[in-house]
Amino acid sequence: MYKTTLSIAAGAILIAAGIASANGDGQKFTVRIENITQADAFTASTGVKWSLAYSPGSAIVHTNNAPVFSAGEKDRGKGLEAQSEDGDPSKLADSLKGAKGIKSVAVFNQPVGSSRPGPIPPGAAYEVTVSAAPGDRLTLTLMMGQSNDWFYAPTDSGIELFKDGKPISGDITSQMMLWDAGTEIDQEPGIGSDQGPRQKAPNTGKAENGVVKKVTDRKSYADAPSVMRVTIKSAI
Repeated sequence: MYKTTLSIAAGAILIAAGIASANGDGQKFTVRIENITQADAFTASTGVKWSLAYSPGSAIVHTNNAPVFSAGEKDRGKGLEAQSEDGDPSKLADSLKGAKGIKSVAVFNQPVGSSRPGPIPPGAAYEVTVSAAPGDRLTLTLMMGQSNDWFYAPTDSGIELFKDGKPISGDITSQMMLWDAGTEIDQEPGIGSDQGPRQKAPNTGKAENGVVKKVTDRKSYADAPSVMRVTIKSAI
């Protein structure tokens, strides 16, 4: 099941992970993203059971607000579409690297304990290390793999990495949300023919020409803490 477009995209961005690095001075943070769902935990209207996987993603340290998207506005055409439709964060990383207000961009695509890039199925995790200074914020993006163009990310302004000048640490899952990129017509999750595990090729599906908005009608996985755990800790 997981030998899908997501896997193909992960392989294609292996080199990009080295290019879009998060090197820099400042406090280091290690972010861990875990898929806490169970295999075949969800059931489609057809009775088909499906598992939730997350694609490779990006970790962006920034000083500006809304570096990736603005809620209620159309996608900017800077790579979010490839991230949210095909699980490929490399275009987004390349477009942001060196942009005003962007401190660093890191692509994470290799599951913990694996020697190869790929999505994370139930029970698997990604880890990524970034550097930041007081005033910096963090935006994470990764695709909800059984969708047409949905992705998990915090609010468009990102996550504050320091509180009262001190680095944050702990569980930040509650700050993650499920977003609809508005770039492709939605099909029922888990069975859509134009979704990652089933589409014939990347960028397949009818264009939606919509806006980026929160997904609110899919409670079982729109509520991030019920399907993932995202933690952050200061790294030496």
